[in-house]
Amino acid sequence: QVQLVESGGGLVQAGGSLRLSCATSGSTLSNYVMGWFRQAPGKEREIVAAIYNSHSTYYADPVKGRFTISRDNAGNAVYLQMYSLKPGDTAVYICAAKWRGERDWNYFGQGTQVTVSS
Repeated sequence: QVQLVESGGGLVQAGGSLRLSCATSGSTLSNYVMGWFRQAPGKEREIVAAIYNSHSTYYADPVKGRFTISRDNAGNAVYLQMYSLKPGDTAVYICAAKWRGERDWNYFGQGTQVTVSS
């Protein structure tokens, strides 16, 4: 079972950047598809990005061209680099993992708050 701990959230002005980190432990990271979700107040949790390997990634339409997901299997970490942040990006950002071949996401971290001021 993999454990996920996020860091790097904070308060940033619109147009700014943040880099989120997800430290993993308890299992071999290369066994998992990794992703980032976010949940804004009063809204459902939504997927932001996912990474299958270094050459295969997915981005939700609202963040395409602004966010970049990456992984370091040897370092047991996953990152989300966020540029050109907008107030609409304000949410709790949650690291997630699922076994390769699984449809559903199996593991979630506690999340880190990102607040973008206008």
